[in-house]
Amino acid sequence: MAINQTALKPVTRLEITCLMDNTVDLLSENPNPIVQPLWKWTKKHDSEMPIAEHGFSMFLRVSDDEKPSSVLFDAGISKQGVLVNSNRMGLDLTSVDYIALSHGHYDHYGGLIAVIQAINKPDLPIIVHENMFKPHGTANPDGTVRKHTPPPTVTQLSPAKLINTKQPYLIANDTVCVTGEIPRTTSFETGYGKNRLFSDGVWQPDPLILDDRALVMYLKGKGLVVLSGCAHAGIINTLHCAQQITGIQEVYIVIGGFHLAGKDGEKRIEQTVQEIKKINPTIIVPCHCTGWKATLALAEELPDSFVHNSVGNRYLLSGSKD
Repeated sequence: MAINQTALKPVTRLEITCLMDNTVDLLSENPNPIVQPLWKWTKKHDSEMPIAEHGFSMFLRVSDDEKPSSVLFDAGISKQGVLVNSNRMGLDLTSVDYIALSHGHYDHYGGLIAVIQAINKPDLPIIVHENMFKPHGTANPDGTVRKHTPPPTVTQLSPAKLINTKQPYLIANDTVCVTGEIPRTTSFETGYGKNRLFSDGVWQPDPLILDDRALVMYLKGKGLVVLSGCAHAGIINTLHCAQQITGIQEVYIVIGGFHLAGKDGEKRIEQTVQEIKKINPTIIVPCHCTGWKATLALAEELPDSFVHNSVGNRYLLSGSKD
């Protein structure tokens, strides 16, 4: 698939707040000055602490020379988890201008209906892929399919406006790019043979999970900011795609799920870590489905770049002003 470079505008300030991840860690310190733990930026007491779940959601505030924009990336697995955490953190979801979904798995859209109702904006844009709201499943050894939690219907998502795209798509005053379908170019990120997608009335193999996308921003003077949901396309393919789309090679920060957990994912850890070292991001923040083995390997191999994520972490990123 050909990649067309976008007219992605640089940003001078970017806030990324972790609304949902698998872990809450309120005690571990991090010396990196860009990271603000929850207690520091909210001044909240322990009775108001957030919850964790096997899901993912990030809240972004993007600033350029025009009006700031807010973007919600994914909505966690439970119906109310993101709402609980946004309330406890004091984040106003009604400020959200766009929602982007990384892919059509239930641990990323479980809270979507409740979030849309809380935002309560007519025609709220939700950037999706046509496969996201088709039924997904996993093949059993006997050939049957274990169905995943059903996706929401278009009616349930009303009054939001679904924007289906397979290509790179710019939002937030052209400061945020949704990658669109990510080309599979590495030799080792080959997909997941047991994945199934219900399409045209039958369960079909879906090893590549083509609806998997990421968000890309350019922090002025520092490099790309790449935010991944699960990186079913492979985190190296994802980073290469971000570089190709933008024409920018420097990666400042990569944050999100890398899907290196489980039997299939763990086979790719060593190659993935070595390729990430070649790309050499200034900051790397593995989350969600990365898995403890891969997280440990990244911490050991990239100690100066590694940041341990927690629900409630806020990443304050500043670009150059000239």
